[in-house]
Parts: sequence; C-alpha cells; structure tokens
Amino acid sequence: MARKNTYRAKREQQLAAEGVTAERKERIKHPPIDPAIQQQYLEGKILLVDKPLHWTSFDVIRKLRGMLQIKKIGHAGTLDPLATGLLLVCTGKFTKKINGLMAAEKEYTGTITLGAVTPTYDLESLPAQHKDYSFVSEALLKEAALKFTGTILQKPPVYSAIKKDGVALYELARRGEEVDLQPRPVTIFAFDITGIELPQVHFKVTCSTGTYIRSLAHDFGAALGCGGYLSALRRTKVGEHVIEQSQTIEQVEAALLPASNTAGGNQNENG
Repeated sequence: MARKNTYRAKREQQLAAEGVTAERKERIKHPPIDPAIQQQYLEGKILLVDKPLHWTSFDVIRKLRGMLQIKKIGHAGTLDPLATGLLLVCTGKFTKKINGLMAAEKEYTGTITLGAVTPTYDLESLPAQHKDYSFVSEALLKEAALKFTGTILQKPPVYSAIKKDGVALYELARRGEEVDLQPRPVTIFAFDITGIELPQVHFKVTCSTGTYIRSLAHDFGAALGCGGYLSALRRTKVGEHVIEQSQTIEQVEAALLPASNTAGGNQNENG
C-alpha cells in the first residue's frame, strides 16, 4: 500500500477509535478552465502553497491538477502529512526547475516533545519508552542544539520513502524486516531553541536538502538522555521563497474561480 494511502487508512482508524467519522469530500468535476489562464500554467509557473495538516504532498498535486486541468505538474520536496507549510509546486515547462529548487536551503519551525520516542520519530506512531525529562534545562537544550549545528552524519528514519533494492523503507519496516541504514552527511546551518514548555521544546532550523527533521528530533532527544520525537513541523522557507508569500489551497482555487464561473460553474460528482 502506498504511503499516502497507508496514512489515510491509519488516520481513519484513529478517528473511528475516537468515535469520529472521517469526512469524505465530494469529488468535484471542475468545469473547463479559461484557455488563456491555463496557457500561463502550461508555459510555467511556481505556485507557493501552504500545505494543510493531514494532506500528503501528492494530495496537493492531485487537487491542483484537477483545477488547472494540466498533466505536467509536480512539487519540489515532499512534506509529511503531519507537517504544514511551504510546498513549491511547478507547472508546465517550469517542472524543469524542480531539481534546482529541491537543492535549496530550507527553514522549518516546530516542536520536539521530550520524554518518549516513537518508531516513526513523529506522531504517526504512538509514543513509547517514557523517561524522566525533569532534569532538562535551557542551558542543556542549547548545548545539545550546538552539537547538531554544522555538517553532521544523520540516519534517515526507517519509516521513510527512501528505497532499498527498489522497495520503500517504510514497507520493509512494516513487514518487520531489519533495515540497516548508513548515516549520510547533512548540514544544519542554524538550530535555535525558540521556546521551552517542557516536555515541549520549540525550535527553528535552517538546513540543507536531504535533512530529516524527524531524525533530528529523535537524535536530539537521545543526546539529552530522555528521548524525544517530532510533534509539530512547519516549513517556512525554501531558498528565496518564504511562507508569507504562499497561498492556501482555497485561495488558489478562489483566484481561478472567475474563469471557472464563466465556463458554467461547478458541478458535483459523487465519488
């Protein structure tokens, strides 16, 4: 099962356990887009989208593909379903820019919860191995953050989309197979502690491409001696592009509505 479908199934099971029925949106059959508007996206645009919580990056692509009615569209760097923030989407001829954008420096804000670990290094799995964190001080946190600043060796999470022999690591992990990961160099340009509300520690990180913030949270907790996992994450910058320039999915759709309305309005199609 693909990771996006696995996450969706797990999310629905979680809501069911809480007595909540997962909301399934009606599938929208979009009217033909104004050809003049569509041509702009075929020629190439970079859309700065504020990815919603619980959406996969592909959910965003699928939604925009339906609105724009173009096939050539992709994103420049995956955000996990539990992360929000800046997702760069390239359309048409600008899809050639994706590799360059993916290589850009990135900035994140988020929260690490101390005193436990999770198999996925975030809240896609349940916290376990609870430990005392009461000894943690501001000085200790800042000292630990310094150890992870600069070029470091980092192991990716076992539950990740990296492939081994053509199979995604998260698939191997779910089968219970042993996965031997080699650490790889990444660069943390800045790791700032921005707030402390134990067991929660708020941070801002600027890093190179290929950095897993989930792994950083896990390793940070291990260095402190009490464990830790990523409990919130928001991407705020990719290269020169910042979150303040982004639009929500609803704002992108609203900008296209005038053209859609002239084409005859929305029609619902039950899915």
